[in-house]
Amino acid sequence: MDSSTTEEKTYQGIGASPGIVHGKIFLLNQKELYVPEYNVPDELMEAEIKRFEDALIVTRQQIQKIQEEIRQALGEDEARIFDAHLLLLEDKALIDESIREMRDTDENIEKAVWTVGHRYIDELSRIDDDYLRERAIDLRDVLRRILSNLTGQKLNQFGGMSEGHVLVSKDITPSESASVDKTKLLGIVTDAGSKTSHAVIVARSMNIPAVVGLGDISDKVNHNDIVLVDGYDGCVIVNPSENTLFKYGKLKSERRSIEERMIALSQEGSQTIDGHDVLLMANIESPDETQKAVEMGAGGIGLFRTEYLFMNSQKMPSEEEQFEAYRKVVEVMDGRPVVIRTLDLGGDKLLTAGDAQLNKESNPFLGYRAVRYCLDHEHLFKAQLRAILRASAFGDVRMMYPMISGVTEMRMSNHLLEDSKEELRNEGVAFDEKLSAGTMIEIPSAAIACDTLLGEAAFFSIGTNDLIQYLIAVDRLNDRVAHLYEPTHPAVIRTLSTIIETAKKGKIPVSICGEVAGDPVMVPLFVGMGVQVLSMSSSLLPNVRYVVQNMKMKDARKLAKMALAEPDGTRVLENLLEFYTERMADLY
Repeated sequence: MDSSTTEEKTYQGIGASPGIVHGKIFLLNQKELYVPEYNVPDELMEAEIKRFEDALIVTRQQIQKIQEEIRQALGEDEARIFDAHLLLLEDKALIDESIREMRDTDENIEKAVWTVGHRYIDELSRIDDDYLRERAIDLRDVLRRILSNLTGQKLNQFGGMSEGHVLVSKDITPSESASVDKTKLLGIVTDAGSKTSHAVIVARSMNIPAVVGLGDISDKVNHNDIVLVDGYDGCVIVNPSENTLFKYGKLKSERRSIEERMIALSQEGSQTIDGHDVLLMANIESPDETQKAVEMGAGGIGLFRTEYLFMNSQKMPSEEEQFEAYRKVVEVMDGRPVVIRTLDLGGDKLLTAGDAQLNKESNPFLGYRAVRYCLDHEHLFKAQLRAILRASAFGDVRMMYPMISGVTEMRMSNHLLEDSKEELRNEGVAFDEKLSAGTMIEIPSAAIACDTLLGEAAFFSIGTNDLIQYLIAVDRLNDRVAHLYEPTHPAVIRTLSTIIETAKKGKIPVSICGEVAGDPVMVPLFVGMGVQVLSMSSSLLPNVRYVVQNMKMKDARKLAKMALAEPDGTRVLENLLEFYTERMADLY
């Protein structure tokens, strides 16, 4: 952008951390570190390895210092972000492969580390999973620090940032976000990134608005340009006019008022105007997220994604370690239900621990994953089942299996559950004899033949993320087809209706724990169709609760009837938006 240009320009990205701010741009140009290349004679190989080991030690000390600063400023949960960085420094495969690359090529350690590190980064970046793609950023962050310490080159500096700046960059690593002076930082804008990036998590914890995924905005703006950042809607406006600033000033005030009112309602029940209860629960990935769920008024944990206990560890977590993690969640929830999903590993969620490394596959979402993997690894599966059973002695625990395709897998899983119960009885270990085991409904075969599961499953939990992808053959993470991902598609609506009606006839509960469960526009439709439980990210609970409290069940049922009869998914969405807007009018 020409520095003399003052025309207002708007860019659309992903709203990753809520809030509205405006100020001058601090443009962070992330220079690539120079990687020297030269041959190393055999007699100097050991000295080269010693340099590598020393650089790893210094890098660890630097990251531990950053982690402690984050712990003191933001708390334990945010500091744990850097556990992944520290684990990478202990990754035996990464270290050994770098040394082997050096020996095989006779090249210096910097070149070997760079080659191996980027090989890993490229593999992670291609995986169709937001969480794992963001781990590529963690690895790039650690790799830059190692190379900096090997070569003596300095990393990015923020010395030129003064008070009231918005940081604009191609991307920002967790250590960079932790290093910037928070008293001077108004907001964050990046070309890349997603809502799951660690830098964004830090920004949300500090209540710093952030918009990511803007493509190439860092090439279109200049240092000290004025920018307005709308972290709610993912909008970035460069050189905003006075009218725009006035409009967003009012919007900022209104948003703050709305959030305060919604949070004030967080401890109230989620009941419709005409007296129908809807249980709103939280999805979590680690025990540390449980307290926030309580603070946001969650009626329980509807989905505990246990695979992250395995993916963030350099060794397989033992039964005891799993038990302690599950018990912690159960005790914090203090009598409220906790639904623990068994391992959804495989495909795009890979282990790095021990011999359990799974093979990468060309089509991971249709591959060797979840319950298929667990049934082939009974020792691992039973250790988890035993840990869940033991935790059930401390509260209301339920469990469910992922990726069940039919009744055979359900029966095999339940058989192992019964074996685990018998083992614990013989050992005199306490557990809840009435613990209920349900299933995720996320494969079309399970959805179509869900009546065959009624005799085996205590409840259904609809995983809409995968179910919708499979039904309409759209990868929602693929930019070229993501616009075709349509939760209101007639096939989706009819399939959901089949599952819900089958559960009703079988007299078992049914919930939705996929992403759309936290979409306040979709919630009235689900409730009208007969869903009794919705589970979502904790931060979405206040908005969804407000919608439930301000609608009538009879109106929601009319919506459901309309959606089932309407052949046009776009028209269904228009009706849902109109319904939502009417309920939010009083709040606005």
